[in-house]
Amino acid sequence: MFTIEHEFDATVVTLIDEGPGHLRDDVVVTAFDDCVTVDQADPRSDEVQRVTLSLAQLRDLAAALNLPEGSYRLQR
Repeated sequence: MFTIEHEFDATVVTLIDEGPGHLRDDVVVTAFDDCVTVDQADPRSDEVQRVTLSLAQLRDLAAALNLPEGSYRLQR
């Protein structure tokens, strides 16, 4: 399950883990004009962990999800 919210300066997608077995905390993906952040609460430290990706890194990640093992450079 996921939700999408459009805010003033960003689009926020929240991914909610559901189903049987061990569930993880929600993942919040926030897309800005120049970067994307991915946040998830860490239950061990009770802090939110954040990863910030540039738009180029995000494009590379999207491409990598559909490619076999190897090393690649996308032409921009």
